[in-house]
Amino acid sequence: MRLKPLLLAAALMATPALAQTAPEPAPFKSPRIVLIGDSTTAVQGGWGPSFCGKHVTSAVACINLARGGRSSGNYRTEGSWALAMYEIRSGGFSDTYVLIQFGHNDQPGKPGRSTDLVTEFPVNLRRYVDEVRAAGGKPVLVTPLTRRQFRDGKLVDDLGPWAQATRKVAAETGTPLVDLHALSTAAVQAMGPVEAMKFAQGAPDPRVREAARSGTTIEARFYEPAIPGATVPPAPAPTPPPVQNNAAAEPMGTPKQTFDYTHLGHEGADYFSALVATALADAVPALRRQLLP
Repeated sequence: MRLKPLLLAAALMATPALAQTAPEPAPFKSPRIVLIGDSTTAVQGGWGPSFCGKHVTSAVACINLARGGRSSGNYRTEGSWALAMYEIRSGGFSDTYVLIQFGHNDQPGKPGRSTDLVTEFPVNLRRYVDEVRAAGGKPVLVTPLTRRQFRDGKLVDDLGPWAQATRKVAAETGTPLVDLHALSTAAVQAMGPVEAMKFAQGAPDPRVREAARSGTTIEARFYEPAIPGATVPPAPAPTPPPVQNNAAAEPMGTPKQTFDYTHLGHEGADYFSALVATALADAVPALRRQLLP
C-alpha cells in the first residue's frame, strides 16, 4: 500500500532536474566570403591573404580560391571553378558572398589563358554570376587591380578596358561592384613610379629604380638583384615600348618572389586589401559590420 506514495515522491524529486534541462542552442551560422581570381588575389602575390587575415571579423569564414595565371576562361576549364562551386554549394553558412576578379590573364599574348574582350570575357563573367546565384551564393564583381608601370609620369592603364567590361556586366546583371581598378589606379598615380615600387614582392634592382625617377619604368625581369657593394651601371635609355612585357613576365602558376609591376608583397597586400574591404562594405551593406577597415 506504501508503493504509490513512494513513486509519487520520487517523481516530485525528479521534476526540478527535468525542468532545469536547457534546450539545445540553435546552431551558430556565420557568413562566408569566397575569393575567386588570379594571382593578384591569390595567397602568394595578391591582396587576398591580407583581406582574409586582417579585414574580416572572427565571425566570418574567408576562403581564398584564387590561383595564379588564371583568366576568366582557364579558371573554369582547368577545374578550379568546379572546386569553387562545391564550396559554394556546401551550405552551413547564413550567406555566401563570392568575390570574382579577372582581367590580368585575359589580356592578349597569354596562350591558353587569353580571352576575347568582346565575345568571351563578359560572357564568362555573366556565367560566373548566374552560376553563383543558382547555387545560392551572392556574387560580387571586382575590377582588376592596376599594374604599376609608368610612361612620362602617367600610369599605364593597360587594364582599363577589362575593368570597364566588368563594370558593364555588374550593371547589366545587378551585381554589387568593388571598383578596385579605379581605386588602385588613383592611389598608384598619386604615389608615382618610385614610391609605388614598395608594393612589389621584392626590391627592384637599383637600375630599375633609377630609371623610374625619370617618370618612365623599364622592364624589370631582365635584371638580376645587384650584388651588395658592386658598382651599379647606369640604367639603359628606355626604348619603345618602355613598359614591361607582361605576357612574358607573368607566367602560368605561382609568381616568384621577385620584383615586378603586378604582384604584391606584404605591404602591397595590406594596402590594397584595405581598399577592397572599404569598398565592399559600401557595395554590400549587409556585410559592413563584419568588415574591418
